[in-house]
Amino acid sequence: MVKLAIDIMGGDFAPLAIIDGVKLALNQFDDLEFVLFGDEEIIKKHLPSHPRVVVVHAPDKIDMGEKDPIGEIRRNRNTSLVKAFQAVKNKEVDGAVTAGPTQGTIAAAHLIIRRIPGMKRVALCPILPNLGGKHRLLLDVGANLELRSEHLLQIAQYASIFIKEVWNIDKPIVGLMNIGTEPGKGRELERETFDILQKDENITFAGNIEGKEIFSTSCDILITDGFTGNMIMKTSEGVAKAVGVFLKQEIKKNLRSKLGYLFLKPVFKNFKKILSPDEVGGAHLFGVDGVVVKAHGSSDAYAFSNAIKQARNAVVGKVIEKMKKIIGEQNEVISE
Repeated sequence: MVKLAIDIMGGDFAPLAIIDGVKLALNQFDDLEFVLFGDEEIIKKHLPSHPRVVVVHAPDKIDMGEKDPIGEIRRNRNTSLVKAFQAVKNKEVDGAVTAGPTQGTIAAAHLIIRRIPGMKRVALCPILPNLGGKHRLLLDVGANLELRSEHLLQIAQYASIFIKEVWNIDKPIVGLMNIGTEPGKGRELERETFDILQKDENITFAGNIEGKEIFSTSCDILITDGFTGNMIMKTSEGVAKAVGVFLKQEIKKNLRSKLGYLFLKPVFKNFKKILSPDEVGGAHLFGVDGVVVKAHGSSDAYAFSNAIKQARNAVVGKVIEKMKKIIGEQNEVISE
């Protein structure tokens, strides 16, 4: 069985959307158990008693607009997010899922769960839309503004393990985001990272990848620092929204466009589904000593159930244990 802690109070539509997401996941997976952290009265009102569900009363929450999440975490250890992460820390559960504030999630993971011993940085890792026939990982997208080459190597190793064990891809391909494909391009960070990725036997490195190739490259993993990754992610989201607005405007212009839309409606519907973040569910926080999935703040029940699915798959794939093994082997080499 896989046991997950759920932050019931985190998210724009919490707690009801989160509770409904748990219901969907319970019906979808027979091997899931949940510890729900939230307002016990509300949870029991909307979720009938279930043999695979335990409720822990934790009505306090970290607000989505909290300006000082680190201070709030240190001041108030009774919030639903903190208690859920404490359960991960204490090994009472295998992982946690929250739709709470991103910076609060990252801060709580650092302060409570803490990094895997030997892991130098964590990385926030969303799954990109399935364009070009495959999903891809992009990391880091904001857990760190700056990273060194050795940090990028570790998160590339972690992402490679994740894809091997969760997506069943034997040799996931890693690409380094850069301003050109030739070796020697980019800042000192990219040049140094290129060299060490090329030499590492734990990953399959394809070289530099330009921004225009994000959704067409053969790579499964795209590596960059948190500042650049966040810009890439938000630019992609903005372009997708802009395309949607443009198409709506064009369709409404005349009768011919409206008639054409009727024939292409299934195509547009599928395109919208592929780009929807609800289909993925959330982003993984790689590098902490327990599985953590950050669901979108605006998650509805369906989106949150997909975030739960992501966490379950990472636990089943034993990603944390396998990354610890690689770090242990590297430390042995260094000590020799």
